[in-house]
Amino acid sequence: MSTVIIDYEAGNLTSVQRALQHLGFAATISADPEIVARADRVIFPGVGAAGSCMANLHRSGLGDALAAAVASGRPVLGICVGMQLLFEHSDEDGGVGCLGILPGIVERFQPDDHAIKVPHMGWNAVRHDGDPLFAGIAQDERFYFVHSYYCAPDTEVTVNATASHGVGFACGVRQDNLVAVQFHPEKSGPIGLQLLRNFCAGA
Repeated sequence: MSTVIIDYEAGNLTSVQRALQHLGFAATISADPEIVARADRVIFPGVGAAGSCMANLHRSGLGDALAAAVASGRPVLGICVGMQLLFEHSDEDGGVGCLGILPGIVERFQPDDHAIKVPHMGWNAVRHDGDPLFAGIAQDERFYFVHSYYCAPDTEVTVNATASHGVGFACGVRQDNLVAVQFHPEKSGPIGLQLLRNFCAGA
């Protein structure tokens, strides 16, 4: 099966590709919507600000290609900003309309405790609901996070993983063939590799 990593100038692509290659899964990085349209599996990673990311997706046609991949039933994995952009709106950059594939919004951490730093950066324990994406991963395993904003899904979205940083938040969601995580599996050592292995195996 062909795996395409969407290149919308949001960075962190080669580390995802290397992680997959380490697992024995070939993956192509592409900014071509036609290549995304032919892929068996799609990965939508990202590091960056919502405004510039959405501008790049609209300009390139990759936003439409991603939405078509989700609608087709092909497996799609969003990572970090790639998770946030799946929702309807982000408070980042003064407010940005996002892809609207999932209902809900993206909000900034506003901790009451000044000891809670923003951005949320580093290792944090994750609780999951037993979703196949987390097969072989124990509760409270630590994944690597870098973000100042978090997703607040509507109730019809299945939250399959949560974490806490001053407030509890969704760090994993599923809607049928679409899964997304706020943390970086490609930077999370063996546990992150297990999650990527599960995705590529059809989870």
